[in-house]
Amino acid sequence: MAGGAREVLTLQLGHFAGFVGAHWWNQQDAALREPANAKLPPSELCPDVLYRTGQTVHGQETYTPRLILMDLKGSLSSLKQESGLYWNKQLDAAIAWQGKLTTHTEELHPKNPYLQDLLSAEGALSDGTWKVKAIPNGKGPTPLTTATTPKPLIPTESIRVWSDFLRVHLHPRSICVIQKYNHDGEAGLLEAFGQGESVLKEPRYLEELDDRLHFFVEECDYLQGFQILCDLHDGFSGVGAKATELLQDEYSGRGIITWGLLPGPYSLQQEPQKNIYRLLNTAFGLVHLSAQSSLVCPLSLGGSLGLRPDPPVNFPHLRYDASLPFHCSAILATALDTVTVPYRLHSSPVSMVQLADMLTFSGRKVVTAGAAIPFPLVPSQSLPDALAQLGGTTPWTPLSACGDMCGTRCFAQSVVLRGLDRACHTSHLTPGTPLPSLLHACTTGEEVLAQYFQQQQPRVRSSSHLLLTPCRVLPPYPRLFSSSLSQQGLIQDDPPTGAAVESIPVLGTLSSSASLNQTLGDLAKELTKLDLRRWASFMDAGVEQGDLEELLQDLHSLAQCYQGGDSLMD
Repeated sequence: MAGGAREVLTLQLGHFAGFVGAHWWNQQDAALREPANAKLPPSELCPDVLYRTGQTVHGQETYTPRLILMDLKGSLSSLKQESGLYWNKQLDAAIAWQGKLTTHTEELHPKNPYLQDLLSAEGALSDGTWKVKAIPNGKGPTPLTTATTPKPLIPTESIRVWSDFLRVHLHPRSICVIQKYNHDGEAGLLEAFGQGESVLKEPRYLEELDDRLHFFVEECDYLQGFQILCDLHDGFSGVGAKATELLQDEYSGRGIITWGLLPGPYSLQQEPQKNIYRLLNTAFGLVHLSAQSSLVCPLSLGGSLGLRPDPPVNFPHLRYDASLPFHCSAILATALDTVTVPYRLHSSPVSMVQLADMLTFSGRKVVTAGAAIPFPLVPSQSLPDALAQLGGTTPWTPLSACGDMCGTRCFAQSVVLRGLDRACHTSHLTPGTPLPSLLHACTTGEEVLAQYFQQQQPRVRSSSHLLLTPCRVLPPYPRLFSSSLSQQGLIQDDPPTGAAVESIPVLGTLSSSASLNQTLGDLAKELTKLDLRRWASFMDAGVEQGDLEELLQDLHSLAQCYQGGDSLMD
């Protein structure tokens, strides 16, 4: 491990979290394998923050995510629990036993047939050609050798489990399967917050998680903290609450940033019980996670956290199906890859604790996210041109199910813009030409961003980062982009026919927004209308009426943190 890497350990809790995580690790893997390019500095993002070096039992060098994942029985499909990268042939040798032998096997789900060729550990797409790759060693992009495998087309509606499209190898210590609950079916599901809490009260799973934590933490030079990808809509919100409590007790002083994940909007008419459980789990999760985390950010493509589902959010240049986790998770992973940039930078990084402290002062532990995917830029435009033409409109789409936040007061924000060529960072008007705006007078891209946000929200505590590195969106990233985009994600009237988008510029933001006052308040109002006695299975999981009353008080207190002004701003 490179010295001073400022390592971060990721906990991935739940199946939708697995979808988001798989896309995110795939995007990072694609960026690591990017061929050397004179236009792109190779060290903007430090891969050693989230990845670790190691060796297999055969002495082979590896480069795997610093990751602990927990999911349910049946969710890993064809992914071996011990991970194929660390497979030991000797363990599969014939057993030298002369007596009778009875073997019991459980058949694995077959790997999605449309993904078998695409997701072989030896393949990567480059310039429309599938190329064979070796296992990375952490020293930089891995050399590729050309092969003739055609680029497959994926019917995304056939994808049911995240392990089918995960391209990166995992360490054996990464995988923790909760055997007492099923991923799918009609019985044995992890549906309620109390069930999730009880999982990590059992010595078996608590010791298993603790053992994995010690394994990854003890090899770090400087652990800056933990990031948690956690399902909010099901019982994994309870698993996340107990996990953050464990981390806070054992690793006090480290950053804990929690991303609470929600799949596409539910239909109240079609799934009333699931919708009620989603509301309860989300509320309990937000309150408990915010109490133990440095920062909590809900991520969803829905328009509301309440029982009445609002239409999914719209991206002008994306064509996605909100009912498909494969689509929703790809968009959220792209936003996640961007907003986490500040504590993953190679030079002048912001630590997780510093980022959280900037955003969560005065008890505002919950923040919102937003993103422009892709950031709208025409090849002939400069960044000042693109921002100036927005006028007063917000340049990103909200991703935290808090409704339309246009015109809503912001207390603090962190903004990342990535993937724009340096030549378009500033305006290059002919001398003597009148300046269209103050943005056109700036001499660096960083000044342009700072000036823009100063104009839009002059009293907001703001931090911004500008990177050249774009987001890579190679297969198995779904084809969500409109035909108006070039291969580099720029808006063109006449893009090359059949050219698939390979990378995109993205703008991502985290903000402490006054909209959370109404969002959290409305969540509490909906909960007051519920009679928990009608939902006996939720009560049986360990939640009592007194717990709900305490939850309502905590929600109201949290909502009040976002009400009115404060001395720093006013």
